[in-house]
Amino acid sequence: EGVDGSQRPPFEGIGALSAGASSRLLQDYPETQRNEILDLLFKPQYGASLQVLKVEIGGDTQSTDGSEPSHMRYRGERPDCSRGYEAWLLQEAKARNPLIR
Repeated sequence: EGVDGSQRPPFEGIGALSAGASSRLLQDYPETQRNEILDLLFKPQYGASLQVLKVEIGGDTQSTDGSEPSHMRYRGERPDCSRGYEAWLLQEAKARNPLIR
C-alpha cells in the first residue's frame, strides 16, 4: 500500500533490458572477463543480482545498432527462439540464476 493509501503493484525485482545489439559485444570478450561481467549481472547475492531480463525480439533487419535474427521467417514456420545473441544471453542468465524471469 502506498503512503497515500492507494494500492500499488507488488515489487517484483530488479531488471534490465538487452536491446540495440549492445549485449552482442559480450560474446567477443575474453572468456574470463565475459564470465565476470555475466556473474556481476545475474548471479544471486553478487553484483547487480538481476531478477528480470527483457530481451529484444529480432526481425531479421537492421533496426537499431545491430540485427537480431527473427524467431519465425515465414507463416507456418516452427518458431526457433535459439537464433541470435539474445538467446545466448538468456541461457547465460538462466545458468547463473535459474529463477530469473
